[in-house]
Amino acid sequence: MASTRVRPRLRVPGTGRVIRKTTSIKRRSKSGPILSRLTVVWVQNNGVTFNTTGFFARLFRGNTLVSTASFDNFGVVRFANVRTLTNATFTIRVFSASGVLFRQRTIPAGSEAFAIIG
Repeated sequence: MASTRVRPRLRVPGTGRVIRKTTSIKRRSKSGPILSRLTVVWVQNNGVTFNTTGFFARLFRGNTLVSTASFDNFGVVRFANVRTLTNATFTIRVFSASGVLFRQRTIPAGSEAFAIIG
């Protein structure tokens, strides 16, 4: 047995109030940084990342130690307590697992990411 379809009324009696408004989709323009924390990548001269197992980096502002973080296996270190865009100049020092200093570079203010080449 088929059910009968209910047809909508042409004029609905009521107060004329709007029950539900449709919301327009607002598109956010991304004007800020994509990376929220300072990220450093250590790459070879051809752009391929180093295998940095066991390496760690220390981030200094002047002579003050700001943060220490370990590299992952793919040459990337992320400093969780340094927001981007940075508002100060930092010095990064990269150490091996045995504590030997390999690189020292200066990261300028206004950085979101930084690459150590070589």
